[in-house]
Amino acid sequence: MDKAKDLREPGVRGVIIIGGGIAGLSAAIYLGRAQRDTLVIDSGHSMAKWEPSVENYLGFPKGVDGEDLLKYGRKHAERYEVAFAEDEVVDLANEPEAFVLRGRKATYRAKRLLLATGIYHVPPDIPGVKECLGHSMFFCKDCDGYRVRGKRIAICGANNEAVDYALGMLHYSPCVIVATNGESIRWDEQHAAWLAEYEIPVETERIEDVEHRRHKILALVFAGNRRVKIDNIFTTRGDIFHTDLAEKLGAKLDRDGQIEVDSCMRTSVPKLYAAGCVTPANCQIVIAAGQGAAAAQEINRDLFAESLRTHTLRRFREEQLEEEKTVPEGAEKVES
Repeated sequence: MDKAKDLREPGVRGVIIIGGGIAGLSAAIYLGRAQRDTLVIDSGHSMAKWEPSVENYLGFPKGVDGEDLLKYGRKHAERYEVAFAEDEVVDLANEPEAFVLRGRKATYRAKRLLLATGIYHVPPDIPGVKECLGHSMFFCKDCDGYRVRGKRIAICGANNEAVDYALGMLHYSPCVIVATNGESIRWDEQHAAWLAEYEIPVETERIEDVEHRRHKILALVFAGNRRVKIDNIFTTRGDIFHTDLAEKLGAKLDRDGQIEVDSCMRTSVPKLYAAGCVTPANCQIVIAAGQGAAAAQEINRDLFAESLRTHTLRRFREEQLEEEKTVPEGAEKVES
């Protein structure tokens, strides 16, 4: 039996997804089920790998390892004949008939392109803290506030966001401090007033080390070996959005440096889509999955509309009429 994938042009994919994280895999599953010729180009840098236990993803009440979630997603997509390439796209162009992508290993062409290139959370500049990522040092209070209930918490940062985090964490624990790590204080007068009103201690010295054991933070170490006992760190140092490829194609970014998209995940460039943490959506794994699905649905609709305009669907139908049974028993055949 012919499939919609047989509409493809030699050497040109129907869809290429750059990024094999949660948004990209979710889109791949939907496009594979829509029988679209789909390739995922994955450089292996998904932030989900930093999450040893994702506790707020639907259907996993005991949590799920982020790497396992990626493995499940890839296996799911491969079930629908989605192809994968382990490569990194270093350059690309929007030519009249297709997007042309140059990877480190190969060159690729596609009618539609989805950027699911993601984000990089910048860890604090503190010796020894990287070993604790995802275990006792976190970036997101919405994701991980629940797991630190009643713990001793340090918010590392010196801006308004750090103060907002400290105030928000009071819902989870009475023991919260702000540690600026020697940075100049950049929060405004209102946030300074809130710190005083809610009696949140502020440590302004540079953190010389983090005492930890088996990925669990035990204390912040300051000058003179002064130790402040802490169980968890949240950092607000900032994010890096992977938008280089989008910018090369002329896609608009918002003032925070994220790719602007509409409700269907379309960018300002025709036939170019974006999904996941590289967009202005709240950077949550479950939201990234939803955005990937929304992008895939719109791409599928767009390709279908194009097949009607260009009559490629008719050519596909002609093959069906010639080679397949197209009229059920008891129905009258349409005479052309």
